[in-house]
Amino acid sequence: MRFMAQITACVLAGTLPGMAGAAEPVGDADTGAGVFRTHCATCHGIEATGHGPMAGVMVIKPTDLTALRANNGGVFPTARVVMRIDGRDPLVSHGSPMPVYGPFFEGDDVALKTAAGQPILTSRPIADLMAFLQGVQAP
Repeated sequence: MRFMAQITACVLAGTLPGMAGAAEPVGDADTGAGVFRTHCATCHGIEATGHGPMAGVMVIKPTDLTALRANNGGVFPTARVVMRIDGRDPLVSHGSPMPVYGPFFEGDDVALKTAAGQPILTSRPIADLMAFLQGVQAP
């Protein structure tokens, strides 16, 4: 009986592991910073402003990732960014799609909520990267 009361309390609080609306954060910004340095900074720059060492040779210049929220009416464009990273919304840059890091960004799926409250399924590394990107948005 006591066990059932604990489960009921978790369900009512929305904290049961794996349950939509769980209280724990989905992505880890510190881990996401490492993902960014390894996979994104070459083009987007260590400051995420679009001035990485490869930016000068690209036909389409890398986006200033610190201005995603500002350039989207004050709302972070979660679904668009996730789909751009995982390849569902490809961007042709320098004659080929933006690199999608295949197996690294696959598996261990989690659901992120968009600004409209709709879930979008992505991998744990992308969720971490999203947490980092949300943290570097200009005020």
